[in-house]
Amino acid sequence: MTTEKIDTLVVGAGQAGVAMSEHLTRNGISHIVLEKDRIAERWRTGRWDSLVANGPAWHDRFPGLDYDDADPESFPSKDRVARYFEQYAAKFEAPIRCGVEVRKAERNVGHPGFTVETSQGTIECENIVAATGAFQIPVMPDLVTAREGLTQMHSIDYRNPGALPEGAVLVVGAGSSGVQIAEELVRAGRRVYLSVGPHDRPPRVYRGRDYCWWLGVLGLWDIPAPRPGTEHVTIAVSGAYGGHTVDFRDLARQGITLVGRTTDCDQGVLTFSGDLAANIAQGDANYLSVLDAADAWAERNGVDLPEEPEARVFGPDPDCVTHPLRSLNLAEAGITTIVWATGYRRDYSWLKVDAFDEDGAPRHQRGVSTEPGVYFLGLPWQSRRGSTFIWGVWHDARHVADQIAIQRSYRDYVGPARSMRQTA
Repeated sequence: MTTEKIDTLVVGAGQAGVAMSEHLTRNGISHIVLEKDRIAERWRTGRWDSLVANGPAWHDRFPGLDYDDADPESFPSKDRVARYFEQYAAKFEAPIRCGVEVRKAERNVGHPGFTVETSQGTIECENIVAATGAFQIPVMPDLVTAREGLTQMHSIDYRNPGALPEGAVLVVGAGSSGVQIAEELVRAGRRVYLSVGPHDRPPRVYRGRDYCWWLGVLGLWDIPAPRPGTEHVTIAVSGAYGGHTVDFRDLARQGITLVGRTTDCDQGVLTFSGDLAANIAQGDANYLSVLDAADAWAERNGVDLPEEPEARVFGPDPDCVTHPLRSLNLAEAGITTIVWATGYRRDYSWLKVDAFDEDGAPRHQRGVSTEPGVYFLGLPWQSRRGSTFIWGVWHDARHVADQIAIQRSYRDYVGPARSMRQTA
């Protein structure tokens, strides 16, 4: 089998890979994008059936294409988002090859570039862009031992209430996935327990403007680094049911039993931390801080937006918060399913280069790796807060493509031979 040669190889055809291809095309850099499944596959099969984007259509898009069939203030479905990226790739004829898995990439010895082994042959390239992001492997704590009558799954495998066994459900994780799955289950008539850890919970809409808009005018999308201690804060936000602010008191009023962080399980009895009230208070403080910043901005800029004092009024804490459960017998509670909405970890095992620290995290500056010729895209805080969001990854891709173009200009430069004596 012959070896194909290309300037730049992009691995992954999700939002990062599509954005990368556009900017490489703009710079005239020959490239291909390899995707083991389909374009935007994680949006198709790595989400539950009813999922919608967490940002409105006017925001969760690339600059070069609007959603042509959606209200700008609506929240597109997961399938519509996937179709959007297909449309965007077709717009500039992105050289994407689907159904091709990258198995190993390593630096050449004795000549420049890399050799990449794929499911359809070998490729040699000058540059590699790992556009797979940092969320490849679902994380499920090894906390609850397998037992008859109990189904455990990660949120990536949850599809809808009807696909779960009959019985109560424990959802572990208070980020966007956990709260949306828990709410869907309780609306379907399930008995639901929700394990709530530390989190931020922004307002969905305040003074007539979506949270995404407020982050923009407040300059918070573009902050270059998180505050110390907030690198991995969970965000509870939802575009479901037309979009609404996540308030755990409201979830409790719908029938969800809130509990603290799940810390242990012994012979089918779960133990919860006593931090539930503190976690709720932390989320409230974050919520109010956004309102304070928004009010200050509106006053400072003389912007006439309708005031919303009622947004600062919280209902009473439910009994499950004031008298929290510290333990729960799974069988006695009738829990037949645990959904672990506990995030993901990175996996760059295919990339055999010296570009990672001792914990396996990429060493890079705005996506430019410490290993020459290797680039990353879609990383949390790659250049700013918005780096893992649709619009943010597009801007990061532009920077990475420009850096590849700059290096190519040096590599391709051919000038007159000069000696040290001539330059002295």
